Amino acid sequence: MLCHALSRLVFRRRRPGSGRLALSVLLTVFLVPALLVSQAKATPDALAKALQQRYDGIADFTAAFTQSYRGGVLRTATIEQGTVTVKKRGRMRWVYSKPEKKEFVSDGQKMYLYIPQDRQVMVTDVTGDSSSTSSLFLAGKGDILRDFTAAFVDASPVAGTLALKLTPRRRQPDYEYLVVALDPASLQIRGLLTRDAQGGDSTLAFTNLKENQGISDKVFAFRIPQGVTVVNNAARN
Repeated sequence: MLCHALSRLVFRRRRPGSGRLALSVLLTVFLVPALLVSQAKATPDALAKALQQRYDGIADFTAAFTQSYRGGVLRTATIEQGTVTVKKRGRMRWVYSKPEKKEFVSDGQKMYLYIPQDRQVMVTDVTGDSSSTSSLFLAGKGDILRDFTAAFVDASPVAGTLALKLTPRRRQPDYEYLVVALDPASLQIRGLLTRDAQGGDSTLAFTNLKENQGISDKVFAFRIPQGVTVVNNAARN
C-alpha cells in the first residue's frame, strides 16, 4: 500500500517498489452511484471518469487486506495479511499481521516503516518523490484520465469482477501498469493488481471496506519505540 523512496522499503524483502501504486490508487475506487455505474461500463474512459468523481468524495477509509506476490526476478511467491487505514491528504497506516509483523505509517509529512523483528524504524519524507503519480493521488491531486491510459481487460485479478487496466502515461521506474478489479454492480473495489518492472504481480484483495468514518489524525501519529535503530532518510533543514 507509496512515494518512491519509502514504497521500496515497505516491500523491500519481497518486491522493491511493487506495492507503490497499490497504495496510491486505493483512494479512487469506491462505491459509485448507480447512474455512474451504467455510464461507466460504456467505455474505459467513462469508467475512469466515474472513479475519479467518486474519489473526490472520499475523505477516508478502512479495510482488511490480503496481499500476494508472484513472479519477478527471484520467482518468489508470498502472501501477507493485515489492515489499512487511509485519510486524505497523504495519511496512511498499514498494519501487517501475517506472516511477519510490520507497520507502515504516513502522517502526511513523514513516513515510517517499523519492523519489530529487526528493531528498526526507517523514516522518509512524504514529499520525497513529488513528481510521481502515486504522490499526487495520496495528496488528493491525482487525476486518472490525466495520469493513465484506461483499457478493459478480460482477465481480472478477482473472479466475477470488472477489470480496468491503467497504464501510466509517463514511464515509471518500478511498475508497468495496474489492474483494478471492481464489483460490476456497485464498482466497489475488490482487488488491485500491480505489474512491477521485474515482471512480478502484486495483488491486493480487500474485505470489510468502510469509507468516510471521520477518522482522527491521531490514528496516523507514530511514536518511535524505545531501543530501536532509526534510519533517517528524511531531509534535514
